[in-house]
Amino acid sequence: MPFDDIAGSFAKNDILELVKEGVVNGTGNRKFEPKKNVTRAEFAAMADRLLKLAPVDAAMPTFADVAAKSWYYGWVEAAVQLGIVEGKSAGKFEPSARITRQEAAVLIVRALKVDPGSDSGSSLNYADADRIAPWAAPYVQAAKTLGLMGGANGKFRPSDAMTREETAAVLDRVLKDKVWSRAIHATPNMGLQLGWQNGLTTSEFKEQVNNSTVNTLVPRWFFLEYGSVPVSSHADGSLSSWAKQNGKKVWAMLGNHSDSALTHQILSDENKRAAVIKKLTGYVKTYGLSGINVDFENVSPEDRLSLTAFVSKLGTSLRAAGAVLSIDVSPDLGTDWTEAFDYEALGRYADYVVLMGYDEHWSSDPVAGSVSSFPWVQKALNRMLSVVPAKKTILALPFYTRDWTLLPTGVTSEDLTLIQQGYRIRSVAYNRLWDEEIGQYVVRYSGQGIEHRIWVEDGRSLGLKTMMAAKRGIAGYAYWYMGAETDDIWPSLRNAVRYASY
Repeated sequence: MPFDDIAGSFAKNDILELVKEGVVNGTGNRKFEPKKNVTRAEFAAMADRLLKLAPVDAAMPTFADVAAKSWYYGWVEAAVQLGIVEGKSAGKFEPSARITRQEAAVLIVRALKVDPGSDSGSSLNYADADRIAPWAAPYVQAAKTLGLMGGANGKFRPSDAMTREETAAVLDRVLKDKVWSRAIHATPNMGLQLGWQNGLTTSEFKEQVNNSTVNTLVPRWFFLEYGSVPVSSHADGSLSSWAKQNGKKVWAMLGNHSDSALTHQILSDENKRAAVIKKLTGYVKTYGLSGINVDFENVSPEDRLSLTAFVSKLGTSLRAAGAVLSIDVSPDLGTDWTEAFDYEALGRYADYVVLMGYDEHWSSDPVAGSVSSFPWVQKALNRMLSVVPAKKTILALPFYTRDWTLLPTGVTSEDLTLIQQGYRIRSVAYNRLWDEEIGQYVVRYSGQGIEHRIWVEDGRSLGLKTMMAAKRGIAGYAYWYMGAETDDIWPSLRNAVRYASY
């Protein structure tokens, strides 16, 4: 028995089970203090641990009263990012406030992703049903229906504080449910996790990969070139060896320098296409590559058929060599920028199509805005999935954003990595609001009397996009680019994939 004070508790067995699960712990000196009230922060932490979520040391605090140095900071941030908890008011979480029974009902039902519907609680037959707040009534009804929370002596006591033993009883009821327990104890499939190398040395790239969820490395090794040899190589065999030793795959990238004339010259010439394919297939064998990632940008619409033919032949050749072919595409917005890409055909001939879910507003866009708002990415992905199977689709997410300067004459922007974004925001006096519609924080600040705006990308915004895509059963995710992210992004993304699996 780990505690000396639970022998007489009605929740003794629940407490012992939750200790084994790592969900609850004692208060010190072999005490559990079963009758002690639970704070909002403590309940959030216990709910997170129940769901096997990791704490997130978010780069940007959500609440003014949840200090980054507090023990519960990471637990509250993890729960906020997944929509499990909300603040008591704008910008305030009130972590030390005791959690009431009706608040606990809301939180646990929401954590289990149960839609309570709009039941006003009219069927609640508690003597104090009229004291249950309207916002809580549907959740109290759901908690009762699910067998998670009931009343005592005909009352629910909505405004009473939850005790530690009551909390343990509720949480253990979740684990006693076979369906929930099976889901919670399953290992979520992260799918393909692609990380592009950009501006990092091989050793720096390895270090970033080691600290991430990435299982498929995409070094930018090969490029189309003018001249008799149509492909240049910057391959590093040591990365291939390291990847193999560490259970990772390498899908080396083939780029086109965003040169439409060069791309046309090669794609329109069957012999040059064949030469590129022969070269790449040789590199696959030389370096033991698992795949090639084609990243052609600024391709002329006239090259649509020849690009499709190139992908068809390259895919056949790579598969014969035991490798796969992926191709990166921008969202189909019906513009010249993507006219060369026959999405349906590419989805047929390539093994994977990587949707670059960013540059909604590009660097020289005349209008300031998000790099990757939730509705824009969702619409782009839905459109892609209408012609490309989900099992072949990979969603690429941005590890960058832009600082927009709003001038009377127009707007300009500066690209920021997520690391630079954090430095920038911390260095200014800013105003920040969470925009529910676009799934992002919007930061406003003034510099030398000129207004600036940043549509923030962080664990919360990226996690929402990840969960949305996971529900659609896609093959995986890609990240542009490794080394631009803050450390907290990876636990956020792991949590998002795990929570989406429930």
